Amino acid sequence: MAIQPKKHEMPVQDAKVRARNFEEVALGYDEKTAVAEAQRCLNCKNRPCVSGCPVNIAIPEFISKVKTGEFEEAYKIISASSSLPAVCGRVCPQETQCESKCTLGIKFEPVGIGRLERFVADYHNGRSGEKAELPAPNGHKVAVIGSGPSGLTCAGDLAKKGYKVNVFEALHTAGGVLVYGIPEFRLPKSIVKQEVEALKSYGVEIDTNVVVGKTLTVDELFDMGFEAVFIGSGAGLPRFMGIPGESLKGVYSANEFLTRSNLMKAYKEGSDTPIMHAKHVVVVGGGNVAMDAARTALRLGAESVRIVYRRSMAELPARREEVEHAEEEGIVFDVLRNPVEIIGYHDPENKRDPKNGFVTGVKVIRCELGEPDEKGRRRPVEIPGSEYVIDADCVIMSIGTSPNPLIKNTTDGLEVNRRGGIVVEESTGKTSKEGVYAGGDAVTGAATVILAMGAGKTAAKAIDEYLRSR
Repeated sequence: MAIQPKKHEMPVQDAKVRARNFEEVALGYDEKTAVAEAQRCLNCKNRPCVSGCPVNIAIPEFISKVKTGEFEEAYKIISASSSLPAVCGRVCPQETQCESKCTLGIKFEPVGIGRLERFVADYHNGRSGEKAELPAPNGHKVAVIGSGPSGLTCAGDLAKKGYKVNVFEALHTAGGVLVYGIPEFRLPKSIVKQEVEALKSYGVEIDTNVVVGKTLTVDELFDMGFEAVFIGSGAGLPRFMGIPGESLKGVYSANEFLTRSNLMKAYKEGSDTPIMHAKHVVVVGGGNVAMDAARTALRLGAESVRIVYRRSMAELPARREEVEHAEEEGIVFDVLRNPVEIIGYHDPENKRDPKNGFVTGVKVIRCELGEPDEKGRRRPVEIPGSEYVIDADCVIMSIGTSPNPLIKNTTDGLEVNRRGGIVVEESTGKTSKEGVYAGGDAVTGAATVILAMGAGKTAAKAIDEYLRSR
């Protein structure tokens, strides 16, 4: 049978319709399409796709089960390596990881591995009522700080080995960046809740509203009987450019903007944490978070949304799919532009805050690409005298984040680098402090969900070896 050269299309909401609602954009494969896509897999003996997966899912094996319609068996194979399959199937950059290694991709489009993972997870979650078999307790206690992808993965892997695991989450809802950072239209919160409940079924306890470094310290966790601690607190401290006008009303960090919308439901009438209903929005940055912020602003009612990025479309770090979806929805990309000032007006009657006015525009300067930087990307070079102003009443800064300093400032003996990331042994996640491990964005700075999961998995294995050897 001839191989279909292209992936089976993912059905999606119409662009004009979805641009004004928060329902999931991608609708998922049905059973027939999933089987047909799985049949494109060559089932290579050397399994190159697995080498591209940070959590080492047995990809050919699970796809083989999809081929024969054994969807629950496929789920068992995936969940043996991944604690969050429904999440990964939606937000992982498969095109640069597992799918980039697919042999079929040499001549045709690679197998839609992520789409199949999503299908299998959704199939299971929609039908399974089975309770997890609890492993026999091994008598050891581990504390996990943060309930994002790295923390949940570490907790899940340890719980399945019989550890008593408590997860301490600073916010009032478990999920970390999965609930406060990624919008509903890309990752429904009901999916995250299902994945969290699945972990709880293995005995994982999640304590919310606990700010480690404030409510508790790492040392106090040891005093409470925990024998090891994993820090997966993420990177929630936003960065700004340091240009004039960043203190104006209507300027947000992407983290604040998305957290207010995703977690606090600030777009609803009567919200305790309201969000500006802007008409003209400028988002600065070119990553996935910038795409999320821009597409959220559109759904909140903005008449126009522009993304300002200092390099060209070819250098955009966001997933190609997210860029295409944004373009389809009407978001404009002003590339080879860099903000130099945020323009605003000052209300003389505002006696309480006379210096802090409201955004009216963003002054940008045109750029061209120069010589490559240390990462191999061509540097943007500003063109003198090319400045102009883009009208805006809201500016969202999405130029990266760094780890919150709270934990490192309250924990003796914990080494951090110049960016505030916790220094770890790469192969184990071990920190400079005895019994403390770390992973995910708290170590690397902002990165992908699947890389954070891989770090959580690595640390869980090391913690298991550490505690069993004592």
